[in-house]
Amino acid sequence: MADKGDEQDVTALLEMSRQGDMDAANRLALRVQDALHRIAVNALRHEDTGHTLRPTELVDEAFVRLVGQRDTSWENRSQFYAVAARTIRNILVDHARRRKAVKRDHGIHVTLDESISADRGNELDLMALDDALRQLEALSPRQARVVELRFFGGLEVEATARALAISPATVKRDWTFARAFLLQSLSPGA
Repeated sequence: MADKGDEQDVTALLEMSRQGDMDAANRLALRVQDALHRIAVNALRHEDTGHTLRPTELVDEAFVRLVGQRDTSWENRSQFYAVAARTIRNILVDHARRRKAVKRDHGIHVTLDESISADRGNELDLMALDDALRQLEALSPRQARVVELRFFGGLEVEATARALAISPATVKRDWTFARAFLLQSLSPGA
């Protein structure tokens, strides 16, 4: 993990970028590019082989959206990566909707994790997952954030705990409940 100075530097760059400093935005892009790329690769590894977005395109679009958020007060680097995971999720869902509208297929399919894949076959409709996550968010926003960070962001339990300022044990409980909720919500006839 990065040291405290690096985290403060990223946080300062986020704030300067939010205020319109283009040089800060460029330095921020260089500083966070590798981490955003890892998040994008993780999110895309759940996609069908025919998926048309590439990690670099996903990173570019996510960064533009993130830096364009003028009304967001960035607290720290962890918050930025949490918002990045959500932004990448939204980009993938928007892309799936556009593809579905054009092709009239069943959307882009993803796997949530090995245990859910085994229960459901191998694929899960990304739009159905987004709907289920919205339902979960209405009941338990923190548990929905845990899913975003772990599934879309590819964060481990400890990194998720730091990003949400909760204990690893709470992340594990939330992850277990959220997976069960999503399995129930995504089951045929649910």
